[in-house]
Amino acid sequence: MKNILIIFLSILVWSCISDDDNSKMTDVESTLIAKDNLYGNGAEGIIEQNLIISDQSNWNDLITQMNSVNNISDNFSETEIDFYEYKIIAVFDEIKGNGGHSLELNIVSNSENIIVNITYFAPKGNATTVITQPFHIVKIPNSDLPIIFE
Repeated sequence: MKNILIIFLSILVWSCISDDDNSKMTDVESTLIAKDNLYGNGAEGIIEQNLIISDQSNWNDLITQMNSVNNISDNFSETEIDFYEYKIIAVFDEIKGNGGHSLELNIVSNSENIIVNITYFAPKGNATTVITQPFHIVKIPNSDLPIIFE
């Protein structure tokens, strides 16, 4: 009797599993613009935040703000973005009291959302005693799907 109950429950659970597009995640193509640290001791005025930039004006404002202490954008892979084709995702961590911190982005989508998974890395062992603020900036193809940060 116990075995029949287990088989029945297994069939019931299995039949309830949906194959809808919502559960199918696919990688979103992204191009790295920059992954580094700000070294201005917070003087850039950039708080911990996740940004979605979809126009040249906001992109230029961010570059200007990032360059306010050190010329960070010299190391960007590109600064001219075709915003008809792409959006920028920029993630800034909080200001850290030492070096060695970084961020990694994994961007996937389903039929309803684009999901940006953020992984925070801390230094292992000794770290430099410099105040840093990790950031990671990529461009992704334009989409009408909402972008969710996790």
